[in-house]
This record gives sequence, C-alpha cells and structure tokens, in this order.
Amino acid sequence: MRNILNWIFKKNNKTSTEEGIRMKKFLIVGLGNIGDKYSNTRHNIGFKILDHFALKEDVTFVTQKLGDKATFKLKGRTFVFLKPSTYMNLSGKAVKYWMEKEKIPLENLLVVTDDLNLPFGSLRLKIKGSDGGHNGLKDLQDKLNTTKYNRFRFGISDAFSTGRQVDYVLGDWDAQETEKLTERLDVSIDIIKSFGLAGMNHTMNGFNGK
Repeated sequence: MRNILNWIFKKNNKTSTEEGIRMKKFLIVGLGNIGDKYSNTRHNIGFKILDHFALKEDVTFVTQKLGDKATFKLKGRTFVFLKPSTYMNLSGKAVKYWMEKEKIPLENLLVVTDDLNLPFGSLRLKIKGSDGGHNGLKDLQDKLNTTKYNRFRFGISDAFSTGRQVDYVLGDWDAQETEKLTERLDVSIDIIKSFGLAGMNHTMNGFNGK
C-alpha cells in the first residue's frame, strides 16, 4: 500500500503545481457520536480513523466550539481535523462553522463516514453523491446546501436482520472485525495524507477498491 501512496505523490509532483499549491489547508471531518458508549461502535468509524491518525502522528485533539479539533502539518500542507460534538445527526453545523472559521474551500473538505452499503473494510472515495440514508450526511447536505463535497466512506456491511439496523450501526465491532481493523485504519491514514498532498482525483485512482 505504501508503494501506491509513493506512486501517487510522484505522479502529482510531475503535474504542474496543481490546486494544492494554491490552497494548502484541508478540513478532515470524522463523523460520529460523542461519549464513551459510542466510542467503539461501527457508526463512529469517522472518529476512530481520526483518533488512529492522531495516535500514529502524535497529534493532540483540543475541545473547541462544536467539536474536538487538531492540526497536523505535512509537506507544506495543513490538515485541520474535526470530530463534531453535535452528535451525528447535526454534524453539518460544526462543519460549516469550521469551514468558515478556517477559511477552507469546499473542495478541500473531506468527510469520513461509515457506509452500510459497502462490505466491511471496503474504502471508497467520492466527490459527490446522495446522503444514502445517512443522517449525518443528510445534515451536511442541508447545511452546506450541496451534495458536491468529498467523502471517504468506510464499509461496515449490512449484516443485520430486518429491523435491527440501529442496533447494528450503534453496536460494537465484533472480534473478527476488530482483528482486521488496524490494517484498514493504517490505509485510511494514507488516504487522508494523499487527499491533501495529491488531490482527490489521484487519491480515488490510487485507493478506491484497495
């Protein structure tokens, strides 16, 4: 996987200065619910990925208005990480506030979220799309007034029986999933770095389906 990341970076360096030189600040939002009872649930994979990034890169989150926020710098880029404290269904308020506060353009926003429609551990990046029934994305669409924003979807599968969807997404990872999570979280870090360094298109080409 590291070879893919290196290939993307090299390819990007060969292409003019691209938009990355013009806009070097990025907002990476992990969707989730605050509180210990939600910390290891499938629905909180957005928080989990940002926490894993923070652990690997020695980044510290600080509680600020509407969420926990951290900053990470890499090769001239600034990554602003946000874990909204508004609860999942009102995520858009925090995202809009920090986009305006940090003066980050829409194209430099990446929203990390769970997806029931993808097999467990599948990683997909999209530039636009519907909310797919996801209440966090629904609120984002409402507050940003657009469906055209970058999203990084982490598959949690739909392995639940009829009428048990809420219990499933708010349930903890099982033992088999937990065993495989670390490798998937490491790849997720590479995806976030690539988004800032190489751009969304190169990142989609390099990581979708991996």
